[in-house]
Amino acid sequence: MYMALKHLHMTFAGLSIGLFVLRGIWMFADSPRLNAKLTRIVPHVVDTVLLASAVGLMFVIHQYPFAQGWLTAKLLGLVLYIVLGTIALKRGSTKTIRGIAFFAAVAVFVWIFMTATMRMPWLLPV
Repeated sequence: MYMALKHLHMTFAGLSIGLFVLRGIWMFADSPRLNAKLTRIVPHVVDTVLLASAVGLMFVIHQYPFAQGWLTAKLLGLVLYIVLGTIALKRGSTKTIRGIAFFAAVAVFVWIFMTATMRMPWLLPV
């Protein structure tokens, strides 16, 4: 069960960031594809599976946010990633603000990935 959930989670994490980058490219290019119905629906489905697999993993490995520092860090990073992603793709008032938020969101995603891989909240041995 653990390996299946882990691979599902990793696959959907890759799909999630891939779709985010694609939508970011479309945002920079002012592509009408950004407003297509599928473009608005598919990322939510992918992110729902990603979150559900994360919750499943949490219960399978018996490690929980606010009990394990690395999971707390991932959760806080996720909140920051969502806020930055929303600014990048929807709420940023200028393309400059959207661009800064986009690159910051990608950086946060990389940090979340590294935190998960190393299971260290601040990427430094404590």
